[in-house]
Amino acid sequence: MTDTGQAFTTTARALLRGDYLPKIEQCLERLRDDQIWWRPNPEANSIGNLVLHLSGNARQWIVSGVGGASDARDRSQEFAERSLIPRVELMKGLSQSVTDVDAVLAQLDLGILLEPRLIQNCEVTVLEAIFHVVEHFSMHTGQIILLTKMITGSDLAFYDFSGGAPVPSWGA
Repeated sequence: MTDTGQAFTTTARALLRGDYLPKIEQCLERLRDDQIWWRPNPEANSIGNLVLHLSGNARQWIVSGVGGASDARDRSQEFAERSLIPRVELMKGLSQSVTDVDAVLAQLDLGILLEPRLIQNCEVTVLEAIFHVVEHFSMHTGQIILLTKMITGSDLAFYDFSGGAPVPSWGA
């Protein structure tokens, strides 16, 4: 279990830090602040809302739920936010959340992976909490990429390896 647990947490950390976060950063770099807060209709989320949501979710599930920090999340505000929080501020918050998640996962005692936690009124194991954050990041990163492509009308070229860029170890 130790080798499997280590591989699991190492991969989770690599995906969050080395795949999803850089893609979100590249998307936000292509957009103006007003574009980050654009929504196709009143019921849809903007990229800004999704970034706030990812930060809140990762902090609640890993930093608090697994790491034991206090939970001060206001989930409904992540979606209700309509002010134009600047791109730099959004990325600073998300980057800090990923850094804090990474610190918890780097120090994680692998012997607790199957221990239960109550997070967002859900009884899950530590392993399930980590898996939830990784899959949640993946889903919303895809939404951010799609919205960025819709707004810019351009290919983001994340998987253009013709320039000699290395292929991620988890594939393309």
